[in-house]
Amino acid sequence: MQVQPYLFFEGRCEEALAFYAKALGAEVTVMMRYKDSPTPQPPGDCAPVPGDNIMHANFRIGETQLMASDGMAQGPAAFKGFSLSITAPDDAGARRIFDALAEGGQVQMPLAPTFFASSFGMVADRFGVSWMVIVPVPMP
Repeated sequence: MQVQPYLFFEGRCEEALAFYAKALGAEVTVMMRYKDSPTPQPPGDCAPVPGDNIMHANFRIGETQLMASDGMAQGPAAFKGFSLSITAPDDAGARRIFDALAEGGQVQMPLAPTFFASSFGMVADRFGVSWMVIVPVPMP
């Protein structure tokens, strides 16, 4: 069994995927647009969705698979109640990742050493996705 995050970017999915490719080395493995669907959207189901919007995407960051979509692009989405945690190989890597995610975003807790990590920080990226960046210290 697997649990995989599915993120809805309300019309900004393609921008988000490009950002994660640059910031985290994400690799898009699948991208399907609404216009490519063989089944037309049912009438009256909901507001029409622009054909270039992304219906579904799969992307990989390191060994982790994530999924994303523009959703129905009906207004701003709020990513609340969770964070994605990313483990960096070392403190320099944590700094690079943290700074890349913080570009256009909001630092929630500056990257710094803690009792459980040589580097730990929290940031919401420009899309509102909350991230925890960590380099854990070895536990005895």
